[in-house]
Amino acid sequence: MRAPDYLVVITGLSGSGKSYVQSTLEDLGFYCCDNLPIELIEPFLEEVTSHENANKVGIVVDVRTHDFATIFPNFYRERLRKLVPNAVLIFLEASDEVLARRYSETRRPHPLAKDKPILEAIQQERAALTEVKSLGDMVLDTSQFSVHELKSEVLRRFQLPGQDVRMLVTIITFGFKYSPPYNLDLLFDVRFLPNPHFVEALRPKTGLDPEVVAYLKEKPEYDVFYEKLSGFVNYLLPEYKKEMKSYLTIGVGCTGGKHRSVAVGQRLADELAEKGYTVEIVHRDAKR
Repeated sequence: MRAPDYLVVITGLSGSGKSYVQSTLEDLGFYCCDNLPIELIEPFLEEVTSHENANKVGIVVDVRTHDFATIFPNFYRERLRKLVPNAVLIFLEASDEVLARRYSETRRPHPLAKDKPILEAIQQERAALTEVKSLGDMVLDTSQFSVHELKSEVLRRFQLPGQDVRMLVTIITFGFKYSPPYNLDLLFDVRFLPNPHFVEALRPKTGLDPEVVAYLKEKPEYDVFYEKLSGFVNYLLPEYKKEMKSYLTIGVGCTGGKHRSVAVGQRLADELAEKGYTVEIVHRDAKR
């Protein structure tokens, strides 16, 4: 069986941030699986590593698996470490008070709290995982970590030399008459610009056509607005990147989503791509 070049095992106390570590590893190109039964770990590794470019694997295992605390330590020492000698085990924990607060905020049930108070379940899990914790190559107490700080710590430890996690900027142009997209981080309304729809020769065209772009550029407010928009977005993107944001979605809307929003959105996408950002452009309503 071919072993992965990198295997990171993520475990620890429920509510300590394992899912955030998993998503960060995925951003780094790891192939990850959550809540994998112990008996399926070896078949999973065999299947994954048979595929090209799947040499970095992350798995999340914890008390959701039956008898995890008693079965996993010996499996990790006797099977997994021999199969992948350079495997790394991350154990995440946090204080009882912080874990209880997180469960209160999310209103999700603790896996061991079916018939007992939350603090008792947390303490039971902590005691049960003592041996698992002793196997950890890295033990992280996330009590004082924000989501961004936890992600930064994982990136610092597992980002390979020369590897850069790029933020994907998605620009969606749309028509307000068809409702705005639901998943926008930033929204810009360009309905104040002169509307090419009322020029008969331009009506069947879109903001991708040079005639429509030329029409808009003749209007002084178009370039004034775009310069302000460009400056604002170019200021924000490095700030979002510092916050470890992996995806940013920008909406640009006009009445029908065919002329003004398309022209402005495409111009912004081209500019950001020239500056080295990873950009995806979607003209949602341009063909309506």
